[in-house]
Amino acid sequence: MARQHKAEVMIAGEQLRLRLHDGKLIKDRRYHFRTYPNCFVAHELIDWLVSHKEAADRATAASLMQHLMDHDILHHVCDKRAEFKDAKLLYRFRKDDGTFPFNTEVKIFMRGQQLYEQLIADKNSILQLREEHGVTYKRSFPGCQLIDYLIQNGEADSRRQGLELCRALQEHGIIQHVGQKHDFFDSGLLYQFCINFRRRRRLSELLTENEQVNDEAVMASTQEDNNSESPFLLRRNSSKECNRAFSVSSNKDSKQITGVRRSSLSSLQFHSAGFPPLQLLSHSAVRCNPKSVLKRKVTCEELLEPGAPFIKKVLTVIGDALGWGFVVRGMAPCYMQAVDPGSPAAAAGVKVRQFVCQVNGQCVLYLDYRTVTRLVMTGPRTVVLEVMEPLE
Repeated sequence: MARQHKAEVMIAGEQLRLRLHDGKLIKDRRYHFRTYPNCFVAHELIDWLVSHKEAADRATAASLMQHLMDHDILHHVCDKRAEFKDAKLLYRFRKDDGTFPFNTEVKIFMRGQQLYEQLIADKNSILQLREEHGVTYKRSFPGCQLIDYLIQNGEADSRRQGLELCRALQEHGIIQHVGQKHDFFDSGLLYQFCINFRRRRRLSELLTENEQVNDEAVMASTQEDNNSESPFLLRRNSSKECNRAFSVSSNKDSKQITGVRRSSLSSLQFHSAGFPPLQLLSHSAVRCNPKSVLKRKVTCEELLEPGAPFIKKVLTVIGDALGWGFVVRGMAPCYMQAVDPGSPAAAAGVKVRQFVCQVNGQCVLYLDYRTVTRLVMTGPRTVVLEVMEPLE
């Protein structure tokens, strides 16, 4: 569900970008004797969204644009602001300046979109009305025929390579079994695209979908921070044969929130490198205080102040097939809430209460933990962290 929401955000963002180019809202602008190409003014965009009924009011419009910023669709032209403000500020779509992060997930999404467009345009398309177990499905296709198509059109060199691509598409929520009962197989089982790439998205849909995703993936962090009696467990997977991950879970609902782990986003990469597919197996739970490990609140300004009681360290964490093994928390600055003692993170010198300043050379000091977590999960296997460690 989370992957499908990301796909919807990327599609909606691209559709909005093209509309704004057509409407001349995106253009070169000059500010303080400097020209910023292909950008827009925040309050002008808010005006446009409200007048075109893409948002009910200015606050909702700003929330929509913030959602696009959180998904790396757009950013402040100087990257000085992590928040979208309804003001005379310049922002730009990342696709217009070449900073859009083409990670593994995005590449698979774009490959799925390209394949969808090709199949829709094909006069003899394999997308047809078909029946499985007495139920009829529109625009469905047998798995073996999709692999045939990939090989015939040069998208795959072998059936094995075609199968790996199709399983990656399924894993990232682009295709699925019509009955949602099977993984992808080179067989006569029927599959469908989960996403209609051509449907025009209304931006207001994004916030509704995001609420549903958050209900599944994220428990309210304010509850967690303020309630010392909250029945949460800090959980770690079995170290022998499962995916290393920390997550804060409720005894009742067992919903994961912030564990930085390398799971489905990169399982294709690990599988092709000879690792078995990652699976979530049984857990052994260890009780833990859910409150922040910080002894006191620290601001970004305090970290940057000359002579502050912190030491800067650059740590290189090389993730293994199980993950990295640390939990990031905080709303700016982020800090290490927990570190698995047997993880690559611990071996690299990552410790609790360290503040995260940079991830792979990108400043994250003013970003929240969700954004920092996403940067790590969608980035390379080797993560270079610049941290500030309190002097004892």
